[in-house]
Amino acid sequence: MNVRRRPISAAAVAAVTALGLGTLSACSSDSAAAGNTDKFDVVASFYPMAFLAEQIGGEHVNVISLTEPGQEPHDLEISAKQTAQLQESDAALYLKGLQPSVDEAIGQSGIGTKIDAAGLTSLEEHADEHGHEGEGEHAHEDEHAHEDEHAHEDEHGHEHEGGKDPHVWLDPVKYAEVAEGVGKAFEKADPDHAADYRKNTEALVEKLNGLDAKFETGLKDKKTDVFITTHAAFGYLAERYGLTEEAINGLDPESEPSGARVKELAETAEADGVTTVFYETLVSDETAKTLATDAGLKTDVLDPIEGITDESRGDDYFQVMESNLKALQTALGAK
Repeated sequence: MNVRRRPISAAAVAAVTALGLGTLSACSSDSAAAGNTDKFDVVASFYPMAFLAEQIGGEHVNVISLTEPGQEPHDLEISAKQTAQLQESDAALYLKGLQPSVDEAIGQSGIGTKIDAAGLTSLEEHADEHGHEGEGEHAHEDEHAHEDEHAHEDEHGHEHEGGKDPHVWLDPVKYAEVAEGVGKAFEKADPDHAADYRKNTEALVEKLNGLDAKFETGLKDKKTDVFITTHAAFGYLAERYGLTEEAINGLDPESEPSGARVKELAETAEADGVTTVFYETLVSDETAKTLATDAGLKTDVLDPIEGITDESRGDDYFQVMESNLKALQTALGAK
């Protein structure tokens, strides 16, 4: 497996705090370094999982994120320190298929409660809308190539079993389904606080339903349904709201597309009235700007919310999702 090895230092892990949720006391710089506290200790694989754990757990949980803010989750390689934290924690919350090193570490750990978010909702395949499997990233003709763009294992070790797309958190409805499953798992694992977990889960699901309604209304009347991104992360969002995602690079946001793929996307943009090429905050915008310049298009951010940084357009999942909605409305000509 060709995975970038970028171990996270113990100091970096200790620095992970509430990931933008400053109002919560569940995670602090003091407690984040230890996996054995008097609270319900949860190790989360990356931001969308940590956010669920903190929202649902509230004051009863101590949450440690294995992926530090600003790091591409796919780059993560578990350190010995993090492996020890897993062993000391009460629960692990992860999304199988997104981070192979996390999957392996949790699978080999003796942790009592293992919560796989991928098993709490239905995962689907999101093949390119126009069958682009032979261009640029979609070709990816190496030993890891598979017949579906979401099935391959790219340089980040981004391997999705059976070609399933793991980016369920970008669909508020599916994210709510995951939240409900996480809430039930917390109730079972820590029954003393079950009532609070249930109440917090209901509040979170209600808020996610409200976000879904905002997207539904906000994207109802638009000039075009097509949007172009560097990273094929928005298949669930596109499917939920009747959009068509055209990705430059498939699943690897840092790979270089072929000249043929760039030309093809420029033609698609002209034919479908596309105005904007979207890029994300955690990777270079060079490819997006190159395509945009060649095709006479604008660029903007569409954030897959794999981590919250100072560059993020918002302090938490909901704020960034609403920023994504505004960006889509502008790009698609929504009224």
